[in-house]
Formats: sequence, structure tokens, C-alpha cells
Amino acid sequence: MWGGRFAAGPSAIMREINASIPFDKALWRQDIAASKAHVEMLGAKGIVSAADAATIADGLDKVAAEYEANGVPEDWDLEDIHMTTESRLAELIGPAAGRLHTARSRNDQVATDFRLWVREALDQADAGLKALQQALVVRAGEHADSIMPGFTHLQTAQPVTLGHHLMAYYEMVRRDRSRLADARARMNECPLGSAALAGTGFPIDRQATARALGFDKPTDNSLDSVSDRDFALDYLMAATQCSLHLSRLAEEFIIWASQPFGFVTLPDSLSTGSSIMPQKKNPDAAELVRGHAGRIAGCLTALTITMKGLPLAYSKDMQDDKPPVFEAASLLALSIAAMTGMVADAKFRTERMRGAAELGYATATDLADWLVRVADIPFREAHHITGAVVKAAESAGLALDQLSLDDLKAIDPRIDERIYDALSVEASVAARASHGGTAPDEVRKRVAEARKALGLEGDA
Repeated sequence: MWGGRFAAGPSAIMREINASIPFDKALWRQDIAASKAHVEMLGAKGIVSAADAATIADGLDKVAAEYEANGVPEDWDLEDIHMTTESRLAELIGPAAGRLHTARSRNDQVATDFRLWVREALDQADAGLKALQQALVVRAGEHADSIMPGFTHLQTAQPVTLGHHLMAYYEMVRRDRSRLADARARMNECPLGSAALAGTGFPIDRQATARALGFDKPTDNSLDSVSDRDFALDYLMAATQCSLHLSRLAEEFIIWASQPFGFVTLPDSLSTGSSIMPQKKNPDAAELVRGHAGRIAGCLTALTITMKGLPLAYSKDMQDDKPPVFEAASLLALSIAAMTGMVADAKFRTERMRGAAELGYATATDLADWLVRVADIPFREAHHITGAVVKAAESAGLALDQLSLDDLKAIDPRIDERIYDALSVEASVAARASHGGTAPDEVRKRVAEARKALGLEGDA
């Protein structure tokens, strides 16, 4: 492969450290597609004969069929997917195969193949996240009125609805999809034709190859084209943020499924048992999603450090760009699928949730708001009065709405019987009717908007 430059072949160590075929064989479809676009352009421009171009294209189809049927062979002497394909092509069609590499380098070849692969990974992640959004929206519509405790610091804060809680994750995923869309738009430029680093002296048509491969345009600087891996970092950054959201959702299900909470029964298909304790139903899928977030963030860190301080243009360090992206994409796809199934098939124990919402003095803020709204008391004073009411209820072992009116008036005489209308959990959630609030009617509005955005038919 290296021609006449070297008198001896590589050592065993060099052969092993240099070969990337064990992992970059995953790019074979992209490599075939880019090679076919390239040779079609070479033929159209008269750089290779029409006959050779047709022979090469036909040979590439045969190589692709072999890969599809039998997988990609791993000959480490051929180093990578690019030379593996070219070598097999030469075996099939003879010397004409050597014309395929005219006006290109492995540098622009791998940059193009990798972009094509990442673009497909972005599209697959987006499709998976849309399915997760649909599951969230359907379940939120079912539970727009289902009351549960809302938490801060994992302490009961105020009542919310389960629908409102699920729609919070819809919003997170909406942002995740927007990051994927941004990354896709930014990376959709074609490096093919940049050659090793300086462009080529052949009269190639880079616009044609860009169009053939579905890119918006060719890249504008050959040095940047072969050395840029921003598109891979953009993908990993978006994947990491998405995995953090999935991990948070997974943790919610883990907590909710525990016996002290008992808010949800997880689907059997996404749970496991214990080898020794027959009563156990472990939320292993959710725990693995939570764990995958750390691995995906690690993939981002790995490529970030690899790219740090590299001079232009290509350096062999960049061969290590693909394993973290491939790993992150696999983990992200599994995590999205697991959480989509969990949201869709979990059984929510709404009575248990509602009972928990009545604990912990979750309507204390409603008492304070009532003092402001009805008794015209400044909020800071109302906050102090409410604190005294909570303390009295706690000492008596009662809920707020179980305190007698005399007990309440003893704390502040401006309280009257109308306060009881504000202290139920139903009144609490209904009062939060500001845009984006937890009131059931507001939740239904957001669900309807989301269903329209997702193209879901029918009413929520």
C-alpha cells in the first residue's frame, strides 16, 4: 500500500497499533456510497473513462453485496475499510480499480464517510426521541388530572399532576431534538475532493459529489475539511445532554418503583429478578440507562482530549475519533428505546401518588397565597404565618386542612373559613393556571400543542 517508499514492512507492533479495520469496518456502507459518487463524478468529468467508471461502480456493488452477506473481512495488513474495499475491488475487476483513488486521499475519504455515518446516527436518534415524546404525551394526556407530590430537594414541595411531570420530560426531549437538528444542519457539508489537505489539481466537480451524497454544499477549506471533527463532537455533546435527561427520567422511575414510594409498577419486560430473593423486581433497565449517561459523557471527554492541540491538518490521533462515537451512538439508542418502553408500559399507581401529595404539608404555599390574595397580607408576613400554621399542624399530627378554624385564628385572626377552599390538593393544582403551570386545563393545552407538533391524530 505504501508503494516504493519503504524497504521493509511494518513491525508486528506497528501493524497492530496502526490498524483500524476492527472498528472502522462499520463505515463500509458509507465508504461504498462515497466511492460510487466519486467515481461517477470522475467519469462525468472525463478524468477516468466512462468504461472504467462503469466497471468500478459495478465492482463496488459486488463488494457491497459481499459485505452485506458475509461481513467485512479483517486483514490488518490493509489497515482500514478504505484499503480493504479497494483491495477487494482490484481482485474483482483488475487494474481499473486503481483509478478509483484519483483526486482523493484517505484523509478526505474518511472525513466524508464519517460525516455520512454521524448524519445517519443523528437521524436515528431523532426518530427515537420523537417516539419517546409521543409516549410521554400520550401518558400525560391520560394523567392530566392525576395528582402527585412535586418535589424540591426530594422533599414534598407542592402538589402537581403526573401529566405535568411527564410533560417536563417532553420539553427536555424537545430541546434534545433541537440540538440534534442544529448539529445536522451544521455538519451537512461535504469534504470529498479536499484530497490529503491542499485540494487537487484534477478538474473535479465537488458540487456534484456533495449533491450525490445528500450534502448541502462542499466544504470551503481543504485544510479544515480533513482535520475537522467538530461534527463528531457536536454529536457527542448532544448525545451527552440527551443521556443526562434520560438518566434523570430513569432515576424518577427507580425512585417511584421503590416500595417506600410505590408510585409505579414497571413493566416485566424491562425489569429483572434476583438470583436469591424471589420477591425482587429490579429496575435494571432504568439503572443501566442511568449508568450509560456516564459512559456517553466519557466518550465526549475522550474525543475532546484527542482533538485538543492537534495541528493542521490530519494526524493519526484522529483515527481514534470513531470508537467513542460508535459507542455513544449504541448506548444512546438503547437508552432511548428503554425509556420509551418504560414510559409507554408502566402502570402508574395514582391513588398512592395522590395520598403522598397530601403528606408533607404540600399546600402550605396555597395558604400563604390565600393570605396575600384574600387577606391582603404582604407575602413575607404571610410566609411567616404559614410557617406557624405548619408548625402547629406538625405538633398536633394533623394535615393543614384538619386544623380547626379556632386553631387557625389563634395564629392569625384574619384567617376565616374560606381558607379551607384553598387547602385541598385539588384546589392547589387547579389554582396553578398560569401558562406552563400544573393546572389540569393547562396540562391539557400543552398536551394538545405537543400532539399537533408530533403529528398525532385525534384529541388528547
